[in-house]
Amino acid sequence: MHASPIPTPMDRIDVFWHEGMLNHDSGSGVFDSGLDPGFLDVLEKHPENADRVRNMLSILKRGPISPYISWHFGRPARIPDLLSFHTQEYINELIEADRNGGKMLCAGTFLNPGSWDAALLAAGTTLSAMKHILDGHGKIAYALVRPPGHHAQPTQADGYCFLNNAGLAVQLALDSGFQKVAVIDIDVHYGNGTAEGFYKSNNVLTISLHMNHGSWGPSHPQNGSVDEIGEGQGFGYNMNIPLPNGTGDIGYAYAMTELVIPAVQKFEADMMVLIVGQDSSAFDPNGRQCLTMEGYREIGRMVHSLAARQSGGRLLIVQEGGYHVTYSAYCLHATLEGVLNLPLPLLSDPIAYYPEDEAFAVKVIESIKQYQNGTFPFLKGA
Repeated sequence: MHASPIPTPMDRIDVFWHEGMLNHDSGSGVFDSGLDPGFLDVLEKHPENADRVRNMLSILKRGPISPYISWHFGRPARIPDLLSFHTQEYINELIEADRNGGKMLCAGTFLNPGSWDAALLAAGTTLSAMKHILDGHGKIAYALVRPPGHHAQPTQADGYCFLNNAGLAVQLALDSGFQKVAVIDIDVHYGNGTAEGFYKSNNVLTISLHMNHGSWGPSHPQNGSVDEIGEGQGFGYNMNIPLPNGTGDIGYAYAMTELVIPAVQKFEADMMVLIVGQDSSAFDPNGRQCLTMEGYREIGRMVHSLAARQSGGRLLIVQEGGYHVTYSAYCLHATLEGVLNLPLPLLSDPIAYYPEDEAFAVKVIESIKQYQNGTFPFLKGA
């Protein structure tokens, strides 16, 4: 049995970062398409652009949370590092695309000059953050990385992602002797790549809270539906929580309380990974959910408490989406405030006002709960 200490404020978060990740340029066009139709005077940057992460970096360096942050340099991953999650054939495809000057790997996902080096830095920086925890140098580490990774599957790119940063870190923890890793993904899109990588494993509980968007094509064949629950030994260890559009702070907190926390407690994880995407916010152009800073802050508090009780406080946080260039930074700040378990907010919300009717979300969550408790072997009787 795990000890259950009373969660207390943490004194710092170790943030891993490398400025070379800013060199990934996804281009411009109509949103993420890369298209110039010829009749628009103003095209926009691809949503996964460097500006969003520049603001995340600056708010952690100059915002009120800065005294709680300890900075560490990331590093590029080596090719052998990548083979713990990805196939050699897929890595060869990426290397060849880079050598040939770039390639659109799938819709919205552009490997341009500089992208491969940035992807290696994102993967290596995330591995460095996990190793920092594994070596006992800190309890909470945050990998501030781009390009993102949670859609990248073992054999293909997807959804702006080339390498699965979090998946590589999870495998490193398993290879280092940890028995059970719980992954909680709050990006607005289904973490299909991470799920795919551990779909047949009972050592990793993958939980994804996402809007109910379904499959979006050959690069993303998974639906993110409740009945995609794992195979073989992994049957019942992939937990999808597709939330209705418009789910906000109350709905997400209810899903965490009713579904996520009981599952992680029952699973008895000895390592936890929180995959964060601020595209679940009320103002994100790439999502249709309604989280505000306070919603992210509360999720952070809940995950802090879970880690304190289940994994000895060990928690790796990995950055994914979040495409509102300013509000994403604020929501990141709030999430880390919660993870630090600070008694009072450090930063007020500059724009949040969105009326939330949680009734439908609660009804959906109750339906998911009934299905999972009757289907997942390790949850039966919960």
